[in-house]
Amino acid sequence: MATIHPSATLVPGKLELLQAWVPTQPWAEGLDTSALEQVGAYRFDDPAGEVGTETFLLRTGDGTVLQVPLTYRAQPLDGAELVGTTQHSVLGTRYVHDGPADPVYAAALAAALLTGTPQAELELQTPGGPVVREPTARVHVDGALGTVGPPPSDAEVAVSTVGTTTVLATGAADLVLLRVLGGAEEGSVGGSVLRGTWTGQDTPVLLALAR
Repeated sequence: MATIHPSATLVPGKLELLQAWVPTQPWAEGLDTSALEQVGAYRFDDPAGEVGTETFLLRTGDGTVLQVPLTYRAQPLDGAELVGTTQHSVLGTRYVHDGPADPVYAAALAAALLTGTPQAELELQTPGGPVVREPTARVHVDGALGTVGPPPSDAEVAVSTVGTTTVLATGAADLVLLRVLGGAEEGSVGGSVLRGTWTGQDTPVLLALAR
């Protein structure tokens, strides 16, 4: 369960950070990133409850949808690319990292792909008590391997990006994350795959796979 503080403020906001960072990434080269629109987002749980993970689905000016996982920490993580920092009115300074280089995100993605662990439900903290909120994107796993457990959340992860895909070598499996959705990989893969839907996208789209 991911806890959300609906009355909290973030300065700068998450989309503002992404609008500055995404255009600098090689996997976004050649796309119109001058204006990015969020079409959905989904989260995974950190079992320790310390690190926030959130994956954004962003539409570019030319209609391409990008997938951008982030992690939120109270302290910067050595070796992970820092997207920026934001001031959270409840939690204080949050260090925002590119998700794939964060072992907590890698473990969460592996848990989804290898054992079928579902996405985190969202719990709003309101004056009247907690309220469950529907996420803006729904993801599900087809063909979870089941026989291979995910790596621990502090395991070393080797990350490499080729073209528009990022590979997380976790030791348990290689996880392939699509940064640009709807490409040649769609419809041509088997095994354990993560697919998602969001408003206006009723047909599940390939997001990631394990190999």
